Amino acid sequence: MKNLLSILLAAALCNVPALADQSGTGSDGVHVGKASALRNLVPAEQLERAAGQQYLQLKQQAAEKGALAPDSHSQVQRLRAIAQRILPHASRFNARAEHWKWEVNLIGSRQLNAFCMPGGKIAFYSGLIDTLKLTDDEIAIVMGHEVAHALREHSREQQAKGQITHGIAAIAANMVAGTKYGGLAQFGIQGAADLATRKFSRDDETEADVVGLDLAARAGFDPRAGISLWQKMGAANRGSAPPAWLSTHPAGRDRIQEIQHHLPEVMPLYEATRRRS
Repeated sequence: MKNLLSILLAAALCNVPALADQSGTGSDGVHVGKASALRNLVPAEQLERAAGQQYLQLKQQAAEKGALAPDSHSQVQRLRAIAQRILPHASRFNARAEHWKWEVNLIGSRQLNAFCMPGGKIAFYSGLIDTLKLTDDEIAIVMGHEVAHALREHSREQQAKGQITHGIAAIAANMVAGTKYGGLAQFGIQGAADLATRKFSRDDETEADVVGLDLAARAGFDPRAGISLWQKMGAANRGSAPPAWLSTHPAGRDRIQEIQHHLPEVMPLYEATRRRS
């Protein structure tokens, strides 16, 4: 049944028409190809509008708790200064980003987290910066990674893939219902669907790492900071991370290897920017 699920999913993916899109595949920098055609199954404007509403609610809730840092906060100014250098390069990977209403805010929380919602809504949690004592270069790597998720429209893609995967799993489960080992087979089918969904997420994380390196390097931030960043994250999360194949995120050592693999592509971008500054 797991093989059947894989075959049906592959067929579904192949039947989605390709879309023209900017992919950052110029003569320099990283090469990631076109964004998934599956994202067309989820309307971009609808997702971005919903994300904007969620972001506004998050800010309001943080403000009510006194956790939303004011514009005058030194760390807010620091984050926005880094964003001002990164965001001019965003349209290389998504032309629609030129029309997004970008925002960057800081929320007081011990969480080691940051995100960029569809449509360019960025938030950092103070715990990430303070606990890991992030340098500007390391913040740029995090920001580049989160911005890359929005540019590559991973939320749209994952929604579409999740709908297809679990829809196919439901069909396959109905096919074995009532058979001798139907209950066990249905359990296995659902497990295969869940693992496939995690794999989609890990693939998006890897792509965001790579695109984020490119963005940071073009903005004049040292992409080698990605190595020290994940060393710090590894130390902070030691003993609490699940096996990489069961996680929605790749293991830290895998991310470091991927960064090292792409450094020859992005270091010339960084060095060229530094020479011009």
